[in-house]
Amino acid sequence: MPVDPSIAALLKQFGLDGPQPVTQPSVAEMRAADRALALAVAPDPPIEVGSVTDDTVAGVHVRVYRPEAAADNGSGTVPMPTVVYFHGGGFVVGDLDTHDGVCRRLCRDVGAVVVGVGYRLAPEFPFPSGFDDCVAVTSTVGDHLTDYGGGPLAVAGDSAGANLAAVVALAFRDEGRPLAAQLLAYPVTDLSGKGGHPSRTRNATGYALTTARIERVTELYLAGAPAADFPPASPLRAGSHTGLAPAVIGCAEYDPLRDEGLAYADALIAAGVPVRKHMYPGLIHGFVSFAARSKAADAAVAEMFTEFGELLGA
Repeated sequence: MPVDPSIAALLKQFGLDGPQPVTQPSVAEMRAADRALALAVAPDPPIEVGSVTDDTVAGVHVRVYRPEAAADNGSGTVPMPTVVYFHGGGFVVGDLDTHDGVCRRLCRDVGAVVVGVGYRLAPEFPFPSGFDDCVAVTSTVGDHLTDYGGGPLAVAGDSAGANLAAVVALAFRDEGRPLAAQLLAYPVTDLSGKGGHPSRTRNATGYALTTARIERVTELYLAGAPAADFPPASPLRAGSHTGLAPAVIGCAEYDPLRDEGLAYADALIAAGVPVRKHMYPGLIHGFVSFAARSKAADAAVAEMFTEFGELLGA
């Protein structure tokens, strides 16, 4: 089906519907443009939650979102899930502000305490800096769950953040640490350059995220070294996917990353992992952030968050 009309209008409004520019923007320009777009499409007014507090966990800046009210069984607060969320942005752009709306909705819809992670970004801090931050925060939160929701622990993210959620899930599996679920929205799963994923060619330009942009931020993230030197950067290339936390994985039809995201879902399914797999027609990369401007994106987010909540028993 064609691109969702509301999404197509946004692409045209922000000049993202044509070929990529001849001159690549600087990192500072990429960050400024990403922030401007994210804030422009964010829910207005912001989605209400019980509280939002900035904090530091394991030396990393985080933002903690708590639901408006916890259920009470007469003898105290009933435990609720805790979700550690990693923002997207190709490991180079994005921050806690650009994904504030996403974390607020996740907190409200799932009824979970959400910990947004402001992990270090490339090129100033290439791999494994951001990965290390995400593992450290999730591990620390998991060791102190009574300070958060007190219930099951899960990870979530979009794009590069979904990559980080996936590799944190792999790290937790390898360490024998409990993890209840993972939510991966249009994840980056294969930075090896050897995947041959057709969507990287078919959706290379005209849908906001371009294949050239993916290649550039990958080089910045890996600091020019071959991706084969960094297996944790490519969860699709993991030696085994058995024993991973159940997953909700949502991909978009018009996304260069579509095929590797679907391939990751298939790899988990083949390994016996319970997976809710979706490919959303008419949507593009980044649709979770466009939910306030597109009914189709809103419906996709609602479905994914509902299924994620079901995995968490929320």
